[in-house]
Amino acid sequence: MKVLPFTMLVPNDKSVISEHVQLPYFYQHLHRHDEWQITAIEKGEGTLLAGSDIHSFKAGDVFVIGAKLPHLFKSSPECFLDQTNKISACSIYFNPKGILASLFDLPEMKSGSSFLTKNKYGFKVPDASAPSFTKKMLDVHYASGTGTLFTFLSLINALQDMGDGLKPLCSDLYAANVSENEGMRLSKIINFITENYNSQITLEDVANTAFMTPQAFCRYFKKHTGHTFVSFLNEVRINDACKNLIAGGKEDYISGVAYKSGFNSVTNFNRVFKSIIGQSPKAYIDNYNNISKVTYVGV
Repeated sequence: MKVLPFTMLVPNDKSVISEHVQLPYFYQHLHRHDEWQITAIEKGEGTLLAGSDIHSFKAGDVFVIGAKLPHLFKSSPECFLDQTNKISACSIYFNPKGILASLFDLPEMKSGSSFLTKNKYGFKVPDASAPSFTKKMLDVHYASGTGTLFTFLSLINALQDMGDGLKPLCSDLYAANVSENEGMRLSKIINFITENYNSQITLEDVANTAFMTPQAFCRYFKKHTGHTFVSFLNEVRINDACKNLIAGGKEDYISGVAYKSGFNSVTNFNRVFKSIIGQSPKAYIDNYNNISKVTYVGV
């Protein structure tokens, strides 16, 4: 795996960086940078690793990622099998403590700075706000000159308008000041798990990847992620299962999803799914279908 720290190349004529990419898959390495990152997924799906937490992503999702938070958008395996099925995303990067420090130090930006501090690990933009927020991101991307700053300030105002109650992408238990060497080791471990979760991998398998004894690995992994190996593996598997359940949408499809996600029994799958999601797989499918119907009627 590559080195964790990632340096953004800031153009001489820009204080806010934007990019619009269409690629076979997302950047494959766990990395972090000094800039905040806002990414709108236009096409593609997979798993977002943010610090020590796991989130699924799909087209239409928007994520705000805090500065220095290690993260990785892991594309679904299908992207690697068929590279004609490209991903598409728009991202905005900005550093309130870098070139924009004088802007964020202004009295008028006090509430904006406080909002970022309060939500330092980032969050997922609520689904209802995602379409309009994505439009504001594109306004920033296509703006030039002073228009870039005006559209960027509008974007920051839209962030603040989301108010309180936003769920952080990462737990406060996570230590963001992971050293470079530790970041490389964690990256290798997490990459191994996300590539092999649908197989019957064991504690010994992943410990060997880190060149550690199982006992030492358990202490190390818990210290740096706040998870046990089993709890982390289960979250990766359940995130994959959620995506597949929505795609299938049939009750008799649940057993197939369970085995495809790496569980060796439907009973265990149902138990773990409910403990993480808070409802059974069948209820999850039903709720998703009901929401979809309401959204369709509303449109």
